[in-house]
Amino acid sequence: MPAEWEPQDSVWLSWPHDEETFPELPAVVDAYCAIIRASCRSGRIDLLVRDEEAREQVRSLLGKSGGIPEGLCFHEIDYADVWIRDYGPTFLVNRKTHELAMVNWRFNAWGNKYPELLYDDCIPSMMNRELGIRCFSPGVVLEGGSIDVNGKGTVMTTEQCLLNANRNPGLGRAEIEAVLREYLGCSRVIWLSKGIAGDDTDGHVDDIARFVNERTVVCAVEENPYEDNYSVLRENYLALQRSTDQDGRPLTVIPLPMPGHGGDGEPLPASYANFLITNRVVLMPVFGHRNDDRARAVLASVFPDREVIGIDCRALVKGLGAVHCISQQQPVP
Repeated sequence: MPAEWEPQDSVWLSWPHDEETFPELPAVVDAYCAIIRASCRSGRIDLLVRDEEAREQVRSLLGKSGGIPEGLCFHEIDYADVWIRDYGPTFLVNRKTHELAMVNWRFNAWGNKYPELLYDDCIPSMMNRELGIRCFSPGVVLEGGSIDVNGKGTVMTTEQCLLNANRNPGLGRAEIEAVLREYLGCSRVIWLSKGIAGDDTDGHVDDIARFVNERTVVCAVEENPYEDNYSVLRENYLALQRSTDQDGRPLTVIPLPMPGHGGDGEPLPASYANFLITNRVVLMPVFGHRNDDRARAVLASVFPDREVIGIDCRALVKGLGAVHCISQQQPVP
């Protein structure tokens, strides 16, 4: 599995449609339009739409706000919700033969929490009717947001998610590590503890820590000791400082601030770590918080060759995800 900063052919998205997921759907649609425009500056967008009506809605909205980007490609595929990072395929590259392939994991709607979303388990197979690439199906439950790789043999994940009894109850730590080695081409697994409060995915790593180069990780840190996430994020930060890559070399760990509680009632999984790296830009979630600019400065310092663009995710995160959760990059083979 290549690192996210490696060259990409496209970014896959699924157009939002469900007001139950997104009570402020028009604001979420605005965020999608911003993501599509920014991403098309450096590559293709492969956009899933449920029907011709949705396709025309997208074309109309983009047409009214500056024109339809040249790199936008539509795929009419029925799907239940937008979380293609989790139900979509993990793309792989054979670096010797330059062949693109995919892993079709099982998707069980984050431990069978949302039975109405189990349909999306079929989306990778439906995508591959058009892609026609080699497909590996390990029969293991895994979501794309639960892993992050450096492209050289190291993968990060969390115990809360991958060792959860609601995913693969017959597999322990050793068996999960064997699956990650076999299907991602990794030799080193870094286990963090838990994810952030409000995360219904059971601790996805893309809300807490991300590789930004082969040996550098940005790690979410809560500075307010009275916030829910303070202790668990500190534990993860210290664990990363003790961690090494696939060659035994220590990691550089850079703290990334948090945007606070994320809601007026129950906590929302708001995190600046849920960014998407594309060929020329980094799309970073912003929440109208005083730490937005600080987080942008951190990401700008680790991606000096890319523009960091803020995407307003205040409405998106009410559906319990942000920019990385709704996207899946397809690497150049």
